[in-house]
Amino acid sequence: MRTLLGREPSLWLGLVAVLVKMAAAFGLDVSGEQQAVVNALAAALVGLVLAVMANDGVGAAVLGFVQATLALAVGFGLDWSAERQAVALSVAAAVVAMFDRTQVTAPVPANAVRKPTVVS
Repeated sequence: MRTLLGREPSLWLGLVAVLVKMAAAFGLDVSGEQQAVVNALAAALVGLVLAVMANDGVGAAVLGFVQATLALAVGFGLDWSAERQAVALSVAAAVVAMFDRTQVTAPVPANAVRKPTVVS
């Protein structure tokens, strides 16, 4: 899975969303709700894949779930601007980051990191 998604799995999520919109624009008969469902499923799948790839069983999956839920809500009529959606996703990312920070340990102890030397 790692080689399929490369280093940018979120780009694949964006590609899915754009392809669904393009297909609808060029004649595929899908409603806004159906587009929302496809995009939500893609967001949830990418979140799950990221959780597995990053060995983070919670953080990426939670963010994928939040993104999927927001996509469904907007698709089914939630009238939030792009800015409001971005703020909601940013808050979710910050909360997950705060949790992740308490769960992750550095592979190198702090005293093993060399301090930069000042050259005059």
